[in-house]
Amino acid sequence: MQVHLVDGTFELFRAFYGAPPAAAPDGREVGAVRALLRSFNALVHRADVTHVACAFDQVIESFRNQLFAGYKTGAGIDPALWSQFPLAERATAALGIVTWPMVEFEADDALATGAARYAALPEVDQVVVASPDKDLTQCITSDKISCWDRIRDKRLNRAGVIEKFGVEPESIPDYLALVGDSADGIPGIPRWGAKGASAVLAHYKKLEAIPKRGQQWAISVRGGNTLADNLAERYDDALLYRTLATLRTDVPLKEDLQALRYQGAHQKELQALCEEIGEDELMSRVRVRRP
Repeated sequence: MQVHLVDGTFELFRAFYGAPPAAAPDGREVGAVRALLRSFNALVHRADVTHVACAFDQVIESFRNQLFAGYKTGAGIDPALWSQFPLAERATAALGIVTWPMVEFEADDALATGAARYAALPEVDQVVVASPDKDLTQCITSDKISCWDRIRDKRLNRAGVIEKFGVEPESIPDYLALVGDSADGIPGIPRWGAKGASAVLAHYKKLEAIPKRGQQWAISVRGGNTLADNLAERYDDALLYRTLATLRTDVPLKEDLQALRYQGAHQKELQALCEEIGEDELMSRVRVRRP
């Protein structure tokens, strides 16, 4: 049995920038939601997709914004995209997919929580996190969890994370703390790049284990003394950045494994929504759940 956990926020962004605009009968822009529905309907028609949930950022801000003023916000999001978030959540739920709209936490936190929870169940063979987001690679803590880039149809397992980033999945938050993550507003530590961070963390694993002085390092890294000095000077910042980059696994998701079993769309809700957004073809292709 496989459990598929989908990054709805990423999928909506992808639909918005990849599909042509379209207007609903009332004039609203709904092109991304139409594209999202078609994409998700194709997903649930796959033979290996039996249990599925999808997480959205109902608001872009989360508890992390209270920890760091520079953390990402909703500023700069195209209003035509932003306006479709509530509709996308309704559409996903109407299609019959368990939907997690996040407010205090982020969608990635819900996915991380789900990955940890369902992978721990003996009846689950694999949890597939459907997202190319590098933050989510920290979820791959065992061979029962993988990430799936639906755009390129590429899978990333634990060995793949090590090959790609040079560190184990458990070190990804430390890696992002050092090199930064512009998408999330994490600046990183000056002079720390991917190569240096990978080399250091491949050996020391966590920030706390890195000696404060470069002369004490057991490995040779170009500019190591400068890197060590910069980390020592900004050590508290690095710990904060790691906290920001660390996904939570304690989101209070109420659904057990059985609740994630895909049983088809809610016919009345989906039909009404399709009429609302002017989607004329989808209903003929969906699987409708039995009463």
